[in-house]
Amino acid sequence: MSVVADKPHVLEDFTSGGALKIQNGFPCGNWNDKDIGILHLRPFNITDGGQIDLASEKFIETDKKLDNYLLQEGDVIFNNTNSEALVGKTAYWTRKERAVLSNHMTILRVLDPEQLNGQFLAFYLLLKWYEGHFNSICQRHVNQASVGKDRLGATVLPPIELPEQKKIAHILSTVQRAIEAQERIIQTTTELKKALMHKLFTEGLRNEPQKQTEIGPIPESWEAKPLIETVEYIDYGVSKAIPKTPPPNGVKIVSTADIDKQGNLLYWKIRRIEVPEKTATRLTLRDGDVLFNWRNSPELIGKTTIYEEQAERHIVASFILRICAGEKKSHNYFLKHLMNHYREERVFLKLARRAVNQANYNKNEISNLKIPCPPYDQQVEIANAIHGVEKKTNKHIEKKAALQDLFRTLLHDLMTAKTRVHKLDLTA
Repeated sequence: MSVVADKPHVLEDFTSGGALKIQNGFPCGNWNDKDIGILHLRPFNITDGGQIDLASEKFIETDKKLDNYLLQEGDVIFNNTNSEALVGKTAYWTRKERAVLSNHMTILRVLDPEQLNGQFLAFYLLLKWYEGHFNSICQRHVNQASVGKDRLGATVLPPIELPEQKKIAHILSTVQRAIEAQERIIQTTTELKKALMHKLFTEGLRNEPQKQTEIGPIPESWEAKPLIETVEYIDYGVSKAIPKTPPPNGVKIVSTADIDKQGNLLYWKIRRIEVPEKTATRLTLRDGDVLFNWRNSPELIGKTTIYEEQAERHIVASFILRICAGEKKSHNYFLKHLMNHYREERVFLKLARRAVNQANYNKNEISNLKIPCPPYDQQVEIANAIHGVEKKTNKHIEKKAALQDLFRTLLHDLMTAKTRVHKLDLTA
């Protein structure tokens, strides 16, 4: 049996015919992160783009015979148990190391590649996850959902013949590799930026001798001062819940969710709130204001961004401190990079007061935070040097996003025959 152009099949047709094997992963919850034993994949090792992410690796040590559970190159990995939104994520295994899946995942192994292409199958199941198919057929449990082998086996495959399956898989995997290449560049430039910031904030740009201070080594000509002595003022935002439904006469309000880890202000996410005109006037942001997230989960406290003037006025929420640098003693972008560097170095995490799932580093505390204070012109040079690396990173982030959009479009159009492989112009 093979897939023919005028007759779709379900996966069960292939399993009953011996062309496909479906089995769950290894039932083991005892893993370690010491690189001892066999690599143990869990659901979050599959990305939303259908790729394998081994940034977080776990391993299992066991005396049990694992031959029946070991992944083979070319296996399809299906996430059979997770939250409703994530159940059904799928990836294709191309690696050679010894690895097993958790029992929250399923192996689909093509035994007869003359009937079905495994990589095509992985991409098609990923499309069905994007479309919400597995969410619609899953069994609900407490805080989880699952798709068993029987329901997975009932998945209908599109009537695409094997030669075209191989071509579709090749095209989509090529785009995936391009995405991975951009991810590697982004990771490299991000690490470069981190190393550069550490060097610049401790050594400067003039190859000066260093002196030891209470905040560590800094160039001899620099000073270590409390932050409040280097800026015009620091102020809290408005303490009021942001409604889910935007009020008709609301003003835009920057909240903690609108600042990402890299210090970007996500203007498109900003919501609205209704406040008295007096409050809105007092808290209206000015071009160049530094916004510091003083209360959040421990790993996010200290996120810092710069507000750039918009056509509409904006204010800030209560968990954001507005810092006006004034551009006399401190350069705002120097402060932004310094604060984000401190967050990466876990300075705020160490200094903050801890509460349930949150950390606080309030106005009084950050006002007294000692920071390195180079001359203003050196602050500008340092900020520009860091911005150069950021610019390169952002360029590749944009390329990655464009490739991800292309992947999703091609995945849908090729699988639904909206676009046929032989009509696809790949020259661009």
